[in-house]
Amino acid sequence: MEVVREPAFNAPPAALAVFALIVGGYFLQSLGMPAQDLPRWGYSAANLSMGRYETLVTSVFLHGSWPHALMNGAMGLAFATPVARYLGAGVRGLLVFSIYYTVCGALANYGFGLLHPDDPGVLIGASGAVSALAAGAARIAAGRGEVGPILSPFVVGMGGAWLIINLLTAVLGFAPGSDGAQVAWEVHLLGFALGLFAIPLAGRLTAPKA
Repeated sequence: MEVVREPAFNAPPAALAVFALIVGGYFLQSLGMPAQDLPRWGYSAANLSMGRYETLVTSVFLHGSWPHALMNGAMGLAFATPVARYLGAGVRGLLVFSIYYTVCGALANYGFGLLHPDDPGVLIGASGAVSALAAGAARIAAGRGEVGPILSPFVVGMGGAWLIINLLTAVLGFAPGSDGAQVAWEVHLLGFALGLFAIPLAGRLTAPKA
């Protein structure tokens, strides 16, 4: 009798890339980027006022500590797996996945800036992008491999849990993996909301033409 062995770890390439970018990226950052350079590449009202719009994207790929990077890396790997499988492993699927991840992360950061136009702080981290992956994964789980209704019980339940967790974070002022740093919980909620609406659009971009 032939025994078919499934690989012990079979996450799609895009999901592995998310983990590598977050964790590997922070490893390189910790070796080569002095802490005083973070404000230059993180998102802030000051950078935006100087027309440095690229920091909306560069901030997504920076992290403040190992706990921060490892938490986002683990969550990114988990939530990216169903999204990457849904969008497909071909070149188009990888491209659309990259756009979904990066644009949702950048827009979540921009939304935080609109809510806090006078905040002097610098925002870094992939939390907005990872939250968008969580929302996409929720809709795909609700649709059993396709995009399910936005008001399906599973999506509403996960969205409610996401809201409660982040409101508790706002009240308590910290979260696991934050290493004591201030948590921009609004970015998590904005990223999740963006992901809910962006995942069907991403699916249309990868759907075969009739």
